[in-house]
Amino acid sequence: YMGIMKVLFQRGFASKVYKSGKEALFDIKDGATLMIPGFGIVGAPENSLRWIHEKKIRDLTLFTNSVGLTDFCHGPLITSGQTKRVYVSFLGFYHILEKLYLEGKAEVYPIPQGSLVEKMRCAKAGLGGFYTQTSAGTLLEEGKFPVKTDSKGVPEKYSVKKEGMKFNGKDYVFEEPINADYTLIKGYAADKYGNIRFRKLTRNFNPDIAGAGKVTVAEVEHFVDRLDPDQIHLPGIFVDRIYQGEWYVKKIERLALKEIDEEAPPQDSNQPDLRIARRLAKEYQSGMYINLGVGLPGETTRFIPKDLDVNFQVQNGIVGSGPSPKINEIDCDLVNAGKASMTANPGHSIMSSAAAFGIMRGNHLHMTVLGGMEVSEEGDLANYFIPGKMYRGVGGAMDLVSGCDYVLVGMEHSYNGRHRVLKKCNLPLTAKKCVKKLVTQHAVFEFHDSDPRMVLVELAPEMTLEELKKITPARYSVS
Repeated sequence: YMGIMKVLFQRGFASKVYKSGKEALFDIKDGATLMIPGFGIVGAPENSLRWIHEKKIRDLTLFTNSVGLTDFCHGPLITSGQTKRVYVSFLGFYHILEKLYLEGKAEVYPIPQGSLVEKMRCAKAGLGGFYTQTSAGTLLEEGKFPVKTDSKGVPEKYSVKKEGMKFNGKDYVFEEPINADYTLIKGYAADKYGNIRFRKLTRNFNPDIAGAGKVTVAEVEHFVDRLDPDQIHLPGIFVDRIYQGEWYVKKIERLALKEIDEEAPPQDSNQPDLRIARRLAKEYQSGMYINLGVGLPGETTRFIPKDLDVNFQVQNGIVGSGPSPKINEIDCDLVNAGKASMTANPGHSIMSSAAAFGIMRGNHLHMTVLGGMEVSEEGDLANYFIPGKMYRGVGGAMDLVSGCDYVLVGMEHSYNGRHRVLKKCNLPLTAKKCVKKLVTQHAVFEFHDSDPRMVLVELAPEMTLEELKKITPARYSVS
């Protein structure tokens, strides 16, 4: 009895506060499994990752939304060969991990962003898993994604096949919880009890995954005597160890600044992306809640009339994202889906990643706008993987298209002489029969459940029906 009471006393009242990351992670060893938050580098536990890199811990397995920069956060662990395998949602643009994967030197497992945070949250909440429409009908469900190849790109190892199930006539896949040795999180302010407050979009995965690993280690920018209970984003019961980070480098992955003439839309030109963006923006209506994907969809904001009140949602946890900042408005804790600096509009709200993806999967958006690599005549979409050539990660696209009724896709009609509007997609699918409208620089097509073929609803002034037919292998009818 006395022994039990001693253990309970030590567990309940021993201080969680450590002097440094080195002390807080004193027992980490080679072969450890780590859960890591962050949207890009925003909200990532940079001091803990720096210390693990310096200690040269090896054979690590990472479960993470992003992989940082080549020389910052997760990046040094990867470039120095300290990782054994990486389970990741989005690799980023031209990241070293993409290069290593394509060369057959890295083992990379894709996990859709919304599924990743829920798999982590299930472990935290003691749940046995969940069913989701995300990734149904793709290589991820079929267990056919090549997670490791040889130097010539020949697959050596594939992802694990997932259990499928139908609910109300729709296809779902089963996702299991993720278990890890350590969960590393990063907060803005904390008290001695381990209660934590996050700043702006650093919240993302952090409060959702704290408590999911065997040991949760939190680093914070500073301590306060006590946090107002109504201002606590994460209760200390989910935190085992906490310390004040030794130093923080306030970086922005992609610096975007508001141009002097940004208030006015760019002049018409023959640039395909601008023509497509302008046409996409005509679909927006006042009062809409819209998610914009990375790349071309972001350009559409330049063509929105000032009197149009549109609310943009971003998967890192904001409703009400704004334009690029002026030089004096830059905030490294505010970035958009492409990891570029942005502002927040009046009336915006901030939430965790689990809530953000609940908005997306739960069909609370009026529209999602995505770029594409290929679209089939039945509305299948491929936009994340060119085997042997390009892999940036699945990101949040699979979650978006599985939960939103209206998926608007913009892409160039062809690329480097390759047709992209096809009878059947050649590239791995993001989702089946999800596209409702496709906009290219030459035409606009709609997709209807009652019609097995897409419908041509608009044709560019300089394009004839005969010319369009020559560059469009997909079958379509004309409205």
